[in-house]
Amino acid sequence: MAKITGIGGVFFKSTGDSAALAAWYQQHLGLQLEPFGGAILRWPDDSAEDLGLTVWSVAKPDSKWFSPSAAPFMINYRVDNLGELLEQLRAGGVEIVGGPESHENGKFAWIMDPDGNKVELWEPMLWDDKNKQG
Repeated sequence: MAKITGIGGVFFKSTGDSAALAAWYQQHLGLQLEPFGGAILRWPDDSAEDLGLTVWSVAKPDSKWFSPSAAPFMINYRVDNLGELLEQLRAGGVEIVGGPESHENGKFAWIMDPDGNKVELWEPMLWDDKNKQG
């Protein structure tokens, strides 16, 4: 049987100026834009202990997970140093709407992009109950 082997891309509509939104992701989250205006993320660029993985999940209709965004989706970006990135984001005037939190599989924080989409930031770690705080 043929099957899914990974996430091939993340695509979403901007509510306004798509080039300005892409530039915001480049400025604040370090996404390197290609000449076509998008970015290409490669697993070899990721140095996390888990050797790279992507989580896929469907939320229940009444889920508040994406709040305060009204969007029916949320993108999780793997990051190499959550603490440093959060410092950069605060210095750049980006509001952190949640976190940082430590869980069994790493550290998480949440921000909103200029279009009002909630963005999850994840510094992956190998699963270990000792990672979780609280």
